[in-house]
Amino acid sequence: MPASNSKSAPTKQIDRRHRRHPRYLGDFGVVVTVLLGNHYEKLEGHCKDLSEAGIGILLAAEVNVGEVAGLSFTLPEATPWEVRAVLRFRRGYHYGFEFLSLFAEQQQSLKEYLKRLTPID
Repeated sequence: MPASNSKSAPTKQIDRRHRRHPRYLGDFGVVVTVLLGNHYEKLEGHCKDLSEAGIGILLAAEVNVGEVAGLSFTLPEATPWEVRAVLRFRRGYHYGFEFLSLFAEQQQSLKEYLKRLTPID
């Protein structure tokens, strides 16, 4: 019978609540355009939170995690935005979208806008 002196590798706890970018309270309308079946549908949503990497939207619809959507919104005192985002998270009617790509001007405008918002703990 072989001796079993092997130790299991230590497990590292991962804090799934830690985010790469801080979140801020958001409060503006968002139109989410998704492919449902064989047609595109525009869904009215509301921004709940915002970060440099994505947006949390309240949306009364069924969208699957992994879906790519078009987001249309206007930050206060800014020009309208049309961006692509992928749905990374869903809990009930709260959807978390990650921006797929932002232009340099959008990134800068978003950073400036976030400075004026209330951070979420």
